[in-house]
Amino acid sequence: MHLSSKGEYATRAILELARRYRNDEPVPVDVIAKAQNIPARFLEQILLSLRRAGFVRSRRGPRGGYILAKPPSQISIAQVTRAIDGPLAPVACVSQLEHEDCELSETCELKCLWQELRDTISDLLEGVSFQDIVDRTWKIRDTGQGKEI
Repeated sequence: MHLSSKGEYATRAILELARRYRNDEPVPVDVIAKAQNIPARFLEQILLSLRRAGFVRSRRGPRGGYILAKPPSQISIAQVTRAIDGPLAPVACVSQLEHEDCELSETCELKCLWQELRDTISDLLEGVSFQDIVDRTWKIRDTGQGKEI
């Protein structure tokens, strides 16, 4: 798995929208960009990809912007990461989305390790929703237990 800059920015954009989800008001691109320190032009491209993938909706006009298409509790980190960066597998031969045949597939001593790594990454990222991240952040802020995660 490789998280690109686009993938990282996508997760940060969704996180910002998750933080503001209760308001049910679209968030302008420049507000998201400033809050998450993402270049606005790059963010616009990312938000279009996220809209095509069904994670966000957009509204045009003076009060326009972006809003999550479903509650942040229903969007996992893995879903967004896969939508932007593709499979979570460390190597193509163990990807469940993009299986690439390998000459060594039957005798590869590393295949089990790569599968285990893929499953661990997938389980971890599937098990964390954007609401979980928002809740963790607010819990830490409220208790004064250090920095945000």
